[in-house]
Order: sequence, then C-alpha cells, then structure tokens
Amino acid sequence: MDILFVLLATIGAYLLGSIPSAVWIGKAFFNTDVREHGSGNAGATNTFRVLGKKAGIPVFIIDLLKAFAATYFLIRFFPHCPEGDAYVTLQLLFGAAAVVGHIFPVFAQFKGGKGVACLLGVTLAIAPIPALIAFGIFAVVLALFHYVSLGSLCAGLSFPIIILTGIIKPYQLSLQIFSIVVAILLIITHRKNIRRLASGTETKTYLFKKTMNNE
Repeated sequence: MDILFVLLATIGAYLLGSIPSAVWIGKAFFNTDVREHGSGNAGATNTFRVLGKKAGIPVFIIDLLKAFAATYFLIRFFPHCPEGDAYVTLQLLFGAAAVVGHIFPVFAQFKGGKGVACLLGVTLAIAPIPALIAFGIFAVVLALFHYVSLGSLCAGLSFPIIILTGIIKPYQLSLQIFSIVVAILLIITHRKNIRRLASGTETKTYLFKKTMNNE
C-alpha cells in the first residue's frame, strides 16, 4: 500500500470535511455567523435554530455529502485498491478525518460543529442500512420529543447495537470498533446536553420554525 497516497488522501478528507457550510451559507446569504447565536456550533442543528430551514437543509445536505464523499470516493483513486478489512479500515480513516475537519475546520478558525451529520455520511457510505435505521430512530425521537440531542444520542447508541448484533449481516471488526467509538464520542460531546435533558432545561428544536434560541 502506498503510505504517501494514504497520507495525502487523509489530508484531502480533512480539508473536505473542513468546508464550513454553516458559516459560509450563514454569512453569504443571511449576513449571520451562526457561531455567534444559539449553541454556538457551526452545524446543521444550530443553523436550523438560528436561520431556519432555508439555510439548515442545505447545510445538513452539504455536511452529509462531504463526509460521504471522503469515505466513499477517495479510496477509489488508489493505484492499487485494497480489499476486505483493509478497504473498510481506510474508508473509516478517511471518514474520521472528514469528521475531524468538520469539528475543527481549518477554513473557519477551527470552530465547527459536533459532526453528527458528517457521521451519518460516513456510515451511509459503509453500512447504509444500519445508518438509515439509526437515522429513522433519530427522526422518530426528534418528532416525538423535539430534542435533537436526544435523537442524536439514541441514533448513536442504536448504531453499534445493529452492527455488533449482526442483525443485517456480519460486519468487519474495524467497523464494529468504530461504531462503539462513535457512541462513546457522542456521549462525551453531548454531556452538557445530557445534563440539560436531565434537568429539563434542554432547548427544544422545531426544525421547520425559525428561532433565535440561546443555550
């Protein structure tokens, strides 16, 4: 395997993930930096809260697609494409680099979002059916309770269960480990949200209503 090619592809995935769609769309079309409002995150959820669906939907789609592209397409440029576990491991490496780029974007002073939409893009590229099931759980929880954080946590915890139990099919060890790491990271990055959920002070999100909530 060409180590230099892996390194360059990883850097490319990070740069792709660093595209700060929430910041650029907010400033270009709404004269607003979403990081100065709401939760302060440059992600799809805060964009929905601050600027509404006209900005939130494009941001969500772009964040999903940039991670999907990094995970699905970059490996196809390899001179000698690996197979089996090595193939999935490299996909996960590039996907993880894109998520890191989204959270710490070089194009936006390293102040990005939490990476939930990007993680969906990564998982859709590798395990689409479990990813869609997890997204369905997210959508149901959000529709019922209007907490994006709760929906994200439920989806993030359901994904490794689906992967580890092999309900759909047996998955590679690297993907099993990744699913567990994702669940743990979601809990860590949402620890403030968990405290607010427990105390009843978490902000509800109605994705199709424009709000200017501060957290």
